[in-house]
Amino acid sequence: MCGIVGAVSEREVQGILLEGLRRLEYRGYDSAGMAVMDGGNVVQRAREVGKVAALADAIGAKVLEGAVGIAHTRWATHGEPSRLNAHPHMSGDKLAIVHNGIIENYQDLRDELKAEGFEFTSQTDTEVVAHLIEKHYREQSNLKDAVKSAIGRLRGAYALAVIHADEPDHLVVCREGSPLVIGVGIGENFIASDQLALLPVTDRFMFLEEGDIADIRRDRVEIHDREGNIVERPVTRFEHGADSADKGEYRHFMLKEIHEQPRVIKATMEGRLTDTSVLEQALGTSAGKLLENVRHVQIIACGTSFHAGMVARYWIEDLAGVPCSVEVASEFRYRKHVIQPDTLFLCISQSGETADTLAALRQAKKAGFRAALAICNVPGSSLVRESDLVIMTQAGPEIGVASTKAFTTQLTALLIFTLALARHNGLSTEAEAEIVEAIHLLPGQVDQVLALDGEIAEMSRAFMDKHHSLFLGRGSQFPVALEGALKLKEISYIHAEAYPAGELKHGPLALVDSEMPVVTVAPNNDLLEKLKSNLEEVRARGGELFVFADKVADVKAQDGIHVMQLPSVHPITAPIVYTVPLQLLSYHVAVLKGTDVDQPRNLAKSVTVE
Repeated sequence: MCGIVGAVSEREVQGILLEGLRRLEYRGYDSAGMAVMDGGNVVQRAREVGKVAALADAIGAKVLEGAVGIAHTRWATHGEPSRLNAHPHMSGDKLAIVHNGIIENYQDLRDELKAEGFEFTSQTDTEVVAHLIEKHYREQSNLKDAVKSAIGRLRGAYALAVIHADEPDHLVVCREGSPLVIGVGIGENFIASDQLALLPVTDRFMFLEEGDIADIRRDRVEIHDREGNIVERPVTRFEHGADSADKGEYRHFMLKEIHEQPRVIKATMEGRLTDTSVLEQALGTSAGKLLENVRHVQIIACGTSFHAGMVARYWIEDLAGVPCSVEVASEFRYRKHVIQPDTLFLCISQSGETADTLAALRQAKKAGFRAALAICNVPGSSLVRESDLVIMTQAGPEIGVASTKAFTTQLTALLIFTLALARHNGLSTEAEAEIVEAIHLLPGQVDQVLALDGEIAEMSRAFMDKHHSLFLGRGSQFPVALEGALKLKEISYIHAEAYPAGELKHGPLALVDSEMPVVTVAPNNDLLEKLKSNLEEVRARGGELFVFADKVADVKAQDGIHVMQLPSVHPITAPIVYTVPLQLLSYHVAVLKGTDVDQPRNLAKSVTVE
């Protein structure tokens, strides 16, 4: 969601902050701003509504000189997008603050501070924090102590970065429920909500834990934990190249990331498979002992990751014979639970900082689930650090808001996990070898689908003037249909819904007419003949069908039925392959409609608040 960047250096930091904000644009935002201290007891601030480019243009007329500064991209929660509501917020003319997250008790604090004479110029919860810190600073004359006193009164989630002109050589940061990383330089240090923001200046990072407060100076970083103890956080190197944040030859990040899928699926497989089996120990040294006692799996996720979990349920119950439940994290965390004995709690998140998923994990650990397994794409994330077992996907940074390569690598990791679990529940070595062979074929099969890009682009023209669409799938392809519908609505703004094809007669068939394109995925599996009958139901009512079918499925193109033939794939791995053409279809429809493909309206990449 919102993005934070900060720097303490000997050199001018304006350019570093601007570049950091540009690299955080993928997260989604509506305004941007920065504040810089020039060392002379002055805080200079600039804020603009719109893109970072608008901020850069505004600053261009008045250079913000200084070696200590903070910057922010805002995604509106409290108050409309406006210059007054944009960060940084200030209390007086000396204290400036940027904030990610939501302060739940901001109204009570606002009323209290107003009564004490503080004047508010915005509608935000963040300005409340600025005045609260300033109040304590007047009493304590120490910025770190003032921040510590202030956050003791906050309820909610936050990552904060604060500067004060009376202490011009450092900045103070803290986190609770919202990510913050420290970039370690030579004679300079940095902070950000995402490593990508700092790759031009460092590849070494420290990840703050929940409740940490850090004093960031040019030559040192001092971190205190929740109890006030000085602690050391390990320094890790960023694993992906800096060019991960560049579009390269592609028009959009989304298209680049779709085309990266053969490579990243292969990377997710590497070190976890032999030619015929899963290397269980690659899931963690305790994986074998843990998996042999699992009798139920509870999957928690949000959005696209939730769809990955829905596919995994089919695999887990089919191959391992273990009951599996899948639930949206925002629902799971707010209800009572009946915990089955020996239940594995499995969380899926691209960023590892999804607020609802993290809250559900923490709740589950208190509730007594056997163990927690995370499937995640970010090594230093909160989800990874707080789970017992971890399967890291190898998607690399995903910049486009609409997830593509993160989804297919999640599916790859989930299938590897399923085979490891199934081995403890009677899956034969022959069956395991057959599926492992199919997994090894995935990169090549996805490449074959990507070769259809031009044909899919041509097919997408039929959606240009449509306002609604229906996606159908059966079995493990139903979640694929859900994901296809989500992609279309996310980036093209066409209303799209997905249903199990067998449910047509129970309601959705009423929507079918010549203006409702129906998209279907039809791999060659046990449900193919049933699916063909469902397609006849659509065609009989004048619906126009767009079918992605196995080349041996005998689905023929005719009037009102457009067929795109895909390579023959194993039924187990088919959800991964059949996801890709739906991604391409959505992308090309969005391009034709002229929407902002990488940063669709109202959406953010990393949802770190409820």
